[in-house]
Amino acid sequence: MVNPLISDRDVDFLLYEVFDAPALCSLPAFADHGRPTFDLVLQNSRRFAREVLFPTYKAMDAEPPRLENGRIVLHPLWHKIYPQLVALDVIAASRPYAAGGQQLPLLVTTLASTYLMAGNLNAAGLVGLTAGAAHLIEEFGSDALKQDFMARMYRGEWTGTMALTEPQAGSSLADLKTRATPTGEGHYRIKGSKIFISAGDHNLTDNIVHMTLARIDGAPAGIKGISLFAVPTRRWQGSTLVDNDVAVAGMIHKIGWRGGPSLALEFGERDDCHGWLVGEPGRGLSCMFQMMNEARIMVGANGVSTASVAYHQAVLYARERLQGRPPSVKADASRPPVPIIEHADVRRMLLRQKAIVDGGLALLAVTALQRDLAGHSTTQHERHRAGLLLDLLTPITKTFPAERGFEANALSLQVHGGYGYSSEFLPEAWLRDQKLNSIHEGTTGIQGLDLLGRKAVADGGAALSILTEEIEQAVQKASAAGVFPAACTRLREAMARIAELTMQLAQKGLAGDVEGMLLHSADYLELLSIVVVSWLWLQQATVATQQLGQDQGDADSYQGKLCAAQYWLATELPRVSHLIDLCRSGEDSYARMQPAWF
Repeated sequence: MVNPLISDRDVDFLLYEVFDAPALCSLPAFADHGRPTFDLVLQNSRRFAREVLFPTYKAMDAEPPRLENGRIVLHPLWHKIYPQLVALDVIAASRPYAAGGQQLPLLVTTLASTYLMAGNLNAAGLVGLTAGAAHLIEEFGSDALKQDFMARMYRGEWTGTMALTEPQAGSSLADLKTRATPTGEGHYRIKGSKIFISAGDHNLTDNIVHMTLARIDGAPAGIKGISLFAVPTRRWQGSTLVDNDVAVAGMIHKIGWRGGPSLALEFGERDDCHGWLVGEPGRGLSCMFQMMNEARIMVGANGVSTASVAYHQAVLYARERLQGRPPSVKADASRPPVPIIEHADVRRMLLRQKAIVDGGLALLAVTALQRDLAGHSTTQHERHRAGLLLDLLTPITKTFPAERGFEANALSLQVHGGYGYSSEFLPEAWLRDQKLNSIHEGTTGIQGLDLLGRKAVADGGAALSILTEEIEQAVQKASAAGVFPAACTRLREAMARIAELTMQLAQKGLAGDVEGMLLHSADYLELLSIVVVSWLWLQQATVATQQLGQDQGDADSYQGKLCAAQYWLATELPRVSHLIDLCRSGEDSYARMQPAWF
């Protein structure tokens, strides 16, 4: 059997039974679309991922890019798949017609993209970066930059990157040193070093546009002195593209994501690197957060997709691998071996993977839905409400699929046993890929600080109040359907305790003990992630129960949803109480630990 990468049934279930994607077509922005359009987008992504991308993944993982004579040489398969990926028209799919897009809901395009990521995350990552970079120019760039750069990027003629990180600064963007010197000729001269730049060089297109953070000469230290620039690898000189003094300083040799290059770049070694200001001077980080938040959701999609493809591979293997006998007949060696999926512990590992994968997919969907509502609802109140919920969900959507996805990938390898620990089978490669997702675009630790230090306490906890309302609605619907009464009570109580905990921690911060407030921010992120995914599983279980009650068919799929929901609510939701107690207690072992004591 062929690995489905992502379950079509699960995607359709979320789009059409849980979140009612066609209802978005009542909004003016999406009025031209409907389910036939959405189904066509999904069909094209599914086919391309399974027939084109997935067959290229192993070869590209086995033969990473090479640095030769200062340029990156990609695997030859890139030159086959990239033009087809562009022809799929996914780069600008969610952008407005005026920008050359299809004006599709992000709910649809995000779930469609998970197929591409599951098929070959390197290829999907390249177009995702390009879309995010072009969107920055669309939102903040001049008309000239939109014509020269954005339009070509959305068409796939050029690609784009985000150039933030520097060798000496890492995640500390306040310590950036790249300089931008005004010339009086409409551009700046850029000089500095960047590192970990994904797809920072290749020979797929004529040009690469680096969305680069730098300090204009004389700007203050810290984040307030950072501006955003579009810095192409090649620049126009008349009607000809010429070298723009952007050089590859080195290639990062990665344990995962090996099909695409990650590079160190030097800008302006010859003092001839031109960059064009995007947005207002000193507002670069504010602008870049648009792309960073989009990238964080894209990382979440990568996490779900990488866990999903490994989960489905584990299911296929467990159905086919014959080994052992059930305990009831174990002593009878004359009985034939059974598929390992017949063994209870294998089913435990598969069910945990399913709970993580399907829960993560629902998390991705609800976050994309909030992005659609925040951008296109017809009233300011609705846009503001969705925007607050989106802000709260973003660090969770980035982190949960990465951290729990790594666990799911490890379980996939475990199901494969000794074969899983070999490079002849793919689970080990997906496990390597998954690990990056808890690191790039803001580590898990940074996401915890962002969630507790900013998002949860913003506007007096307004976003948490909205989440509480959403959870209460889900609990009421589940209770009416007779779904998991004990879990409904526990979820309602957990959310009430989280609101109380958040207020206590916020008061600690307001009193000047910011370190004490944030001491258990990682635990806070985990407990809120568990509650959010529990909320989403309760919604899915309610729909599944209702559909089974109406004898809608597809009983196996609905029963599978109910088992996964039961598993998550029974094994994970009770952990929230312990994590709340830990956050409230201020347990200080790692704060008290001194560097010399290790």
